[in-house]
Order: sequence, then structure tokens, then C-alpha cells
Amino acid sequence: MAEEPEEQQELYEHHRIIVDRGQEMLRIDKYLQTHLMGVSRNKVQMAAKAGCIRVNELPVKANYRVKPLDVISVLLPEPPHNFELLPEKIDFKVVYEDEEVIVVDKHPGLVVHPGVGNYSGTLLNGLLHYCQDRTTRGGVRAVPYLVHRIDKDTSGLLLVAKNEEAQAVLARQFYYHTIERKYNALVWGDMEGESGTITGNLGRSQQDRRIVCVYPHEEGVPEEMQKGKHAVTHWRVLERFGYVTLVECQLETGRTHQIRAHMRHIGHPLFNDAAYGGDTIVKGTTFTRYRQFVENCFSVLPRQALHARVLGFEHPATGAHMHFESQLPEDMSACIERWRNYANHHDTTD
Repeated sequence: MAEEPEEQQELYEHHRIIVDRGQEMLRIDKYLQTHLMGVSRNKVQMAAKAGCIRVNELPVKANYRVKPLDVISVLLPEPPHNFELLPEKIDFKVVYEDEEVIVVDKHPGLVVHPGVGNYSGTLLNGLLHYCQDRTTRGGVRAVPYLVHRIDKDTSGLLLVAKNEEAQAVLARQFYYHTIERKYNALVWGDMEGESGTITGNLGRSQQDRRIVCVYPHEEGVPEEMQKGKHAVTHWRVLERFGYVTLVECQLETGRTHQIRAHMRHIGHPLFNDAAYGGDTIVKGTTFTRYRQFVENCFSVLPRQALHARVLGFEHPATGAHMHFESQLPEDMSACIERWRNYANHHDTTD
């Protein structure tokens, strides 16, 4: 048996297992329970019900009997934590809720998921507190399950499941890129053309593990052997201000820091994105008054100019298409308005 775990940037694990030649026929839920560490049979059955277990590229039920040399693909939402999660009362905005899902409009500065250095005070801690008195289908107590995340200093829409089955269905949608996600971003420079697509593998930087870099895609090399993970970002111009541009970015894939890394890669880092070189004057004049104007904009928007504005998905229980939009937060709107006024009163052509 060969297992090849694949690192995913969303909150799920993907496993690929090739069944041994001498394996006797066995129900796949029993087989996976013994071959995946720390995974219960119930979780495997839930994944199968949601269509997250495939054999030789086809979805199978929990009672499927594995055969020698079967290639099993398993998608398991939310890898296990090695620390205890505690409920905390934290303010956040809920824009939609039913028995299956919660849609949150996250404010900037709020960490979504606990990790090194952030074991408390996160959105997930707040969701645990929020769900204490809520129920899901059948009157069962709701438990929040994350299926994706956005960066601490990125604002906007985030989708949360209220039970394991809903989480598994939504994780499948994220994995197969059927979720609609559009972001508004203010980037340095005047974009060439009105729209475009950025394609480039994304992986952790060898020099600084806190950021990701774009690596070339090697033709003919299997995905699991590539450096970084395949990533695609579509963009279009919304408004031009000369030295900066307001763009809409639509994610085809969902990698860590995807928009931030892709935009820097094409020479247009996000405005005030300290990690990716956007917190200095990238475009513009050398005049002191201009420098002061940019510093004032940095003060108004003390984070990267990125907002998750649109979220669309199929409801995990009904299959109905759900669509949500979020207005730009005050800090980003104020910064854009300053650039709009500056462009209207100054020559911003290089």
C-alpha cells in the first residue's frame, strides 16, 4: 500500500491510496479506518455520503469493497487539531444562517483559525460560543466546521458548516473549484489591459516560510511531483487611479495567499501588503507631498487592500444556489476614495 498525502491550503486533507496486490475484498469504510490514522469509521461514512471518496476516479458508497490495485482518493475536511478549542465570546457579523450553514462577514484583524501563536481569540473560538445554543437538522446541537479561510487582515465573506455532513459536501465543492469567490483588491500600478489570468504554482518560500512564491509548472511532471500547487487567478479592472488600480479577482483555485502572491508576481502587489512588498511606494512621483499622501493612505488602511466580496455555493442539503455579496469595509472605501480624488486632481501618468 502506498499513501501520498497532498498538502492542501484549504481546511481539508486529501489522501491517495493504492491498494496492495494481496488485499482481500473489504468494505472501504473498514479499510480506510485502518489505513488513515485517527479517522473514525463514522467520518469515513460521512465522507462517502458526501461524494468525497472515489475509487478509480468514480465516487463510491461506504459499502464498496476494495480490490487489489484500486486507486482510492479520499477528501477529509478539517485535519485534526493537536490542541483544545475553547468557546469564547467574540463579536463578528453573521449575514446568513440556517440549519446547515453560517455565512460570516469577517472584519479585518480577526484570525479565522487557531494556529501557532493564535490558540485563542479566533473566529472559530467565537463560532464555538455562538453555536452553543443553536441546533442543526433533527434538533442536534450545531458545531461549527470551517471549510475555507481568509487571511487575518483580509475582510469579507466566509462560509461555515454547522454539521459534519454539510462540511463534507462543501469541502468537495471547494476541492473541485465549483465555489464562486470574487475579491476586490487595490493594487499598485496601472494594469495593462482590462482583464487577464494569472497561472502559476504556489508553494512556501524557501527563504521565508511565512509567505508563498510562484514556481513554474513543469510540463509532463505529475502534480504530486511539482514544486508548489497549481493555482489560477482571473482578474479584471474595476477602476483606474493611475498609480494604483482597483481590480476584481476571481479564484479558480484556493491556495494560501493566492491573490497576494500572484499579483506581486506580475508586478502589481496589493496596496499596503507588508508581506509582499506593497507597503512602500511602488509607483508614483518622488515629491514629498505625494509621499505624505501615500503615508496617509497607509494610515487609513493599515492592512493589505483585499476584501472577499462575493461568495456563491450550492446549499449542502437542498442543492439550491446561494449567492452573497459584501460591501467594502470603511477603511478600504476611505482609501479608495482618497485615491479617486487624487487621480482627479493630479497627473498620474508616468
